[in-house]
Amino acid sequence: MTIDPTIFRSYDIRGIYGKDLTTEAAELIGRAYATLGNERGVRRITVGRDCRDSSTPLFGALVRGLNAGGVSVLDVGVVATPIQYFSIPHFSADGGIMITGSHNPPEYNGLKISMGGTTIHGEDIQELRKIAERGQFVSGTGTLEGVDVVTPYIDMCVANIKLGPRKLKVVVDGGNGTGGPFALPILERLGIETIPLYCDMDATFPNHHPDPTVEENLEDLKKAVLEHGADLGIAYDGDGDRVGAVDEKAQVLWGDQLMILFSRSVLKEVPGATIVGEVKCSQTLYDDIAKHGGKGIMWKTGHSLIKDKMKEVGAELAGEMSGHIFFKHRFYGFDDGIYSGLRLIELLSHEKRPLSQLLDDVPKTFSTPELRLDCPEALKFRLVAAAIEHFKKKHSVIDVDGARVTFPDGWGLVRASNTQPILVLRFEAESASRLGEIRSYVESELAALRAQL
Repeated sequence: MTIDPTIFRSYDIRGIYGKDLTTEAAELIGRAYATLGNERGVRRITVGRDCRDSSTPLFGALVRGLNAGGVSVLDVGVVATPIQYFSIPHFSADGGIMITGSHNPPEYNGLKISMGGTTIHGEDIQELRKIAERGQFVSGTGTLEGVDVVTPYIDMCVANIKLGPRKLKVVVDGGNGTGGPFALPILERLGIETIPLYCDMDATFPNHHPDPTVEENLEDLKKAVLEHGADLGIAYDGDGDRVGAVDEKAQVLWGDQLMILFSRSVLKEVPGATIVGEVKCSQTLYDDIAKHGGKGIMWKTGHSLIKDKMKEVGAELAGEMSGHIFFKHRFYGFDDGIYSGLRLIELLSHEKRPLSQLLDDVPKTFSTPELRLDCPEALKFRLVAAAIEHFKKKHSVIDVDGARVTFPDGWGLVRASNTQPILVLRFEAESASRLGEIRSYVESELAALRAQL
């Protein structure tokens, strides 16, 4: 059997089912995981899957490979990704695998892989590939056992959330992914008046694409919030590890805005806490963390990289523009869209003001969304390296992940995507006109550099 090397990405394994991510590939990955895990003491893991049609045959093949390598599997069933993450510490497992296409179109699927206490990425993902290609596997006899992780997860969330006196009405848009069906019973037990939207699982995603970072995917949520006079709206991505939100006026709160609210809340309980954001986040986030006595750290984009950094620096909270929010404070440190939504509800339940007013004291800035520029795989990292050196000659540059070029009144970011043949750009400034100037300057310098390579 052969395996397509292109399915092994920076943070996970991903491909089109039946084309490059086949059942044969899944079985090989199971054998490779067992072989790599054998060196690291991995004997028993949890495996979950999303609601895609392809997830069931991939699950069967993956388990065959794992069992043949001596790894026993606890089957946690069809769940949201964070529930599978929760199952690892809950069952004291040695690792875990989540079969999910996340927010990708229905024909895609993938594997998010944990070993020990962390999600593996980068070199470890490539090591799995090399083992699968060599075909030299350990052998053994593993078992398969079905377990209930949903009940303890729901119980944990209900016990964890401490609501204030304010009664809230919330619209929840599940996007027909795996987040909605597990969030609703938690909200019901907490006594939250909830209006569900697309909370039945349907991996064809018939209503809208389940990616809350794209504003057009939030249109139905916005309408429902206004129609029902709700206090807020919450949306999940396809596998429930990311959260989106809109306020009572149907205005979107992006990931860095949610992080300001969450960081203030955490810093009240843990003064001086360390909080990690990624390079695309607004400068207002880092300024606000400092203003409230916290230590803000800017880090690389990518859920696996953020989790590693959190452990390294002992952070209580971390977050990305994409809506991956990681609470170590009162939680486990992994990204959980369901739990993050609950923390937003908790926060608002202690407030007299509406959600739309909670960020009134944050300085107004003007920013672009995440801009994507096609750039071949062979060129993108070289171009970013050249941009770092070029901009450093005249400007202060933060280079933890690409070039974040800072100006007295704004910044511009150029970074290479780890998952696609594109460059990611984002800009922020104190005025709309200055935003245009910074963007024009950075893009023209980048185009000149590209012409030279």
